[in-house]
Amino acid sequence: MMSLFNELRNAYKNGGYLTRLIYINVIIFFLIRGIDVILFLMGLPMGTILNYLALPNDLGLLLYRPWTLVTYMFVHYSFFHILSNLLFLYWFGRIFLQYLNQKKLLSTYIIGGICGGLLYLIAFNSLGVFSQSNSILLGASAAVFAIVVATAVYAPNYQLYLMFIGPVRIKYIALFYIALSTILITSNNAGGNIAHLGGALWGYLFIHFLKKGKDIGSWIYPILDKIIHIFSSSSKNMKVKYRRSASDMDDQQYNINKKSKEKETNRILDKIAKSGYDSLTQEEKNHLFKMGKK
Repeated sequence: MMSLFNELRNAYKNGGYLTRLIYINVIIFFLIRGIDVILFLMGLPMGTILNYLALPNDLGLLLYRPWTLVTYMFVHYSFFHILSNLLFLYWFGRIFLQYLNQKKLLSTYIIGGICGGLLYLIAFNSLGVFSQSNSILLGASAAVFAIVVATAVYAPNYQLYLMFIGPVRIKYIALFYIALSTILITSNNAGGNIAHLGGALWGYLFIHFLKKGKDIGSWIYPILDKIIHIFSSSSKNMKVKYRRSASDMDDQQYNINKKSKEKETNRILDKIAKSGYDSLTQEEKNHLFKMGKK
């Protein structure tokens, strides 16, 4: 059991942002459901923790729980809900990373989720049809939609092989799910489908401006860097170093090599933003492919 735990911990620690996003969603899902098992056995109401993590449509309540605009996108209660979201996140996240870097993936997820949440709040507080609604929003769907649409806009002709259908360009997959979310606004999950469209809108705008050389998501990078630094520092402070060793020097060399590769990747991404993917040499394309597999 400890061996499995260590393997999972190392996979999270050494994985990129895509891996960590998947892990965080899964961990929170099991924590919530585990707490509900305990509450059930104690004869207490289940699902109460969702009230503090999911996004309420009541603006007055939101003032007391502002963090829910971010936490909701990591919260699932249904197994099939989290399964579908994480499968799409994995499939399109891998494609996204073939062209763009890890930081842009994380920012697209977070800002896409926020945009989805904001559109949900606007709709439920301005449209009369929702005036009597008392609902909460949860799930990674809006954030995942942002990545799906961003990937489809950046590489519209990239093909996925679908069972019983064959090769399909991802632009058609994205358009299908946008259309589906639009017509399903009349369903009992109106809030979720409206949030999907908010995430999709951010994914489109992000790539639209990125292709013109402007990263409209760059404002969140310093915030994400600070948050990541805080957690990284906390982890490092728990370790005690007694002396420098050969392995320390190996780590230093590894970090030097890593920074060199990241610098080359950023140069290539800037070239894509200015001249398009077709302007890359085969060597540059191979470099991007290798980095995307990490």
